[in-house]
Amino acid sequence: MPEATSDPAPPGPRSAVRSLLRLWPYVRPIRGRLAGSAVAAVLASSMALLIPLVLKWMVDGPVADHDPSGVWLGGGVLLLLGLLEAGLFGLRRWLVARPLARVEASMRSALYGHLQRLPVAFHDRWASGQLLSRATMDLQILRMFLAFPLVFLVVNGAAIVLGFAILFSQAWTLGLVLLLPIVPLVILCSVFEARYSLAARSAQDQAGDLATVVEESVLGVRIIKAFGRHRSQTEAFRAKAHGLRRTELHKARLLADIWALIMTLPEVAIGAALILGIMQVSDGELSAGTLVAFLTTALALRWPVESLGFLLAISNESATAADRFFEAIDAVEADASGLGAQPAGALDGVRFEDVRFRYPDAPENTPDLLHGIDLHIRPGETMALVGATGCGKTTLTALIPRLHDATGGRITLDGADIAVLSRERLRELVAVAFEEPTLFSATVRENVAMGAGPGGADEAAVLRALDTAQCDFVARLPHGLDTQVGEQGLSLSGGQRQRLALARAIVGSPAFLVLDDPLSALDVHTEALVEAALREVLAETTALVVAHRPSTVMLADRVALMSEGRITAVGTHHELLTESAEYRHLMSGDSERSVAR
Repeated sequence: MPEATSDPAPPGPRSAVRSLLRLWPYVRPIRGRLAGSAVAAVLASSMALLIPLVLKWMVDGPVADHDPSGVWLGGGVLLLLGLLEAGLFGLRRWLVARPLARVEASMRSALYGHLQRLPVAFHDRWASGQLLSRATMDLQILRMFLAFPLVFLVVNGAAIVLGFAILFSQAWTLGLVLLLPIVPLVILCSVFEARYSLAARSAQDQAGDLATVVEESVLGVRIIKAFGRHRSQTEAFRAKAHGLRRTELHKARLLADIWALIMTLPEVAIGAALILGIMQVSDGELSAGTLVAFLTTALALRWPVESLGFLLAISNESATAADRFFEAIDAVEADASGLGAQPAGALDGVRFEDVRFRYPDAPENTPDLLHGIDLHIRPGETMALVGATGCGKTTLTALIPRLHDATGGRITLDGADIAVLSRERLRELVAVAFEEPTLFSATVRENVAMGAGPGGADEAAVLRALDTAQCDFVARLPHGLDTQVGEQGLSLSGGQRQRLALARAIVGSPAFLVLDDPLSALDVHTEALVEAALREVLAETTALVVAHRPSTVMLADRVALMSEGRITAVGTHHELLTESAEYRHLMSGDSERSVAR
């Protein structure tokens, strides 16, 4: 199986920008509020730009005429403009705060739902930390972008255009001086954007890798402690954390450089305009009020201009976050097509007809993992699947519920090709218990009832399944069926987890049952009790049981011997002991006792 890896190589900035544009379906429901917030912010910025005009009127009018009442009137107008500006910015925040939280929630739900529908092969390739960072950190960045940079790129752009219009109307020669830094600023911003995009992508990928290390360390804490590997894990974490730190510092240096230049060039231009304006006032070419208004307007434009570096940085991170989000969303879902009907025709059990399988990312020249599988499990029959480690037993069992799709041949359930059954219907018919049981952070009741499908199971069915799986320990848990088993079920022993997984598989009385070595973690006494109860369940279903021990093989009506991806022999336990040297070798040590029984 391929190892889980981080996501693909980062695409170029253009692809990331296209991903930002793809946010429109999620933003469309709140487009009115988003537009309203932009209008409110533009009006608020306009209030700020009106203040210099009031100052000009005050300096050239009431102040020059020594009119106190005019000064008080001008002060009142300035106060009113300031209150209007604050109120409009508050309105802008109110308009978008709650709707954007809903957008983030809808995107997170869409991503989570999509991940549930993706095939197992996708999750084999992608590290869980990468998916986790996309569902949390990246979506938070996108919400921040929609709430602030997206609006203020428009608002500040409008403010700069309106501000320069006012500047040119007051003193066009001084306005030209302030325009001089525009060309170098555009060039610097384009260079910054290209470099910062790469750094932002690298940082977000490294954050996902770091999340993977943390997750694996938490889930594998018992192994780490048992083998005294805490130092090596700490070193692995430190290496990832230091790599992320270096990238974040590189981002900070880029932002510091562009911000310094964006702040310095306009300040130099304002200084030059101030000197030229003073000369014009002294020559009588410009009134003092006009110079005050011009400089106040220029200072009011400092934030819109200086914020460009900050807004570009967040926009680039948001573009990268959107790109990462859509990388997961664009992954092709498993084919859910099918009739969704009950298998038709006479009861025929399970048939494998020339079934072949290879993993999608396997090298082209490697042979199929499974090839030429022909096997018939009769209706109501229990078939044991036996073979050496690595021969493909678990992979074969995963084909029945279509956790993986066969790459050749076909598999039928009572005559119906599983390829024409919807996955939902198929998994209502087939129940599975894996060798390595996975339990969820939920109650015992919820973990077991999960096996009954969307409709769930009543308490009586849950109790019957627990009794069959010999889960008598549940009664001794602090809250019985309502006890939280903890993440991955680590609060329970391996045998207890395996018995709960078995109960989950049989609670829905499935028509077809697939058990992957379901008794491997049980002691001899418990194994005997579970086997006795399991015989009753297997008598009412068609089952395929992966077995490694003779005691498990004895549950089956017949045995299929698997070797190097093929079925090499089929017969009863006693027949194979007599006819197959390979089978005798696999059963060695217990074969004589098995025959005696």
